Amino acid sequence: MKVAIIKYNAGNIFSVDYALRRLGVEPVITADAEELTGADKVIFPGVGEAATTMDYLRRTGLDQLIKDLKQPVLGICLGMQLMCSHSEEGDVDCLGIFQTDVKRFHPQQHEDKVPHMGWNTLTETRGDLFKGFDKEEFVYFVHSFYVPVNECTAAQTQYIHPFSAAIQKDNFYATQFHPEKSGKTGERILTNFLNL
Repeated sequence: MKVAIIKYNAGNIFSVDYALRRLGVEPVITADAEELTGADKVIFPGVGEAATTMDYLRRTGLDQLIKDLKQPVLGICLGMQLMCSHSEEGDVDCLGIFQTDVKRFHPQQHEDKVPHMGWNTLTETRGDLFKGFDKEEFVYFVHSFYVPVNECTAAQTQYIHPFSAAIQKDNFYATQFHPEKSGKTGERILTNFLNL
């Protein structure tokens, strides 16, 4: 199986590469259109800032290429947010794969810290990424922006209010949390994605 990780100006790509190698997959990290369209699975991870990253994706043509992919695609963290219509981070239009906007967390009380960082539970899981999940599982988050619960929500988490921990539409899957940093639970999610 050929797995491609999209190479662009974002951090965190190598921890995803390492997590896949632990599962016995040797991914290719690439921005090459032929390699990306020819892969069996594509992963769009990222840590960074939405407006700067969207500018980079548009300049390199990766924005259209990602939208046109037909195989299973997994967005992680910033990758998930960039798949949405618009982000409050930098007030930027994104890829528009998911017709929902990305919002900034606003603390409601003293103990609400932004960014939301650390382990939190997944609830209301459904769909292919969560096959075999029968109880609430803990996963690892680091984010200041979130995707509201919507018709594409495949898992929820509660922090300040409920938000989408994962979304899914057609061949596009995305997680706000980091499966590559979420221990055995994250490995199960990545394995489910690889088995699609």
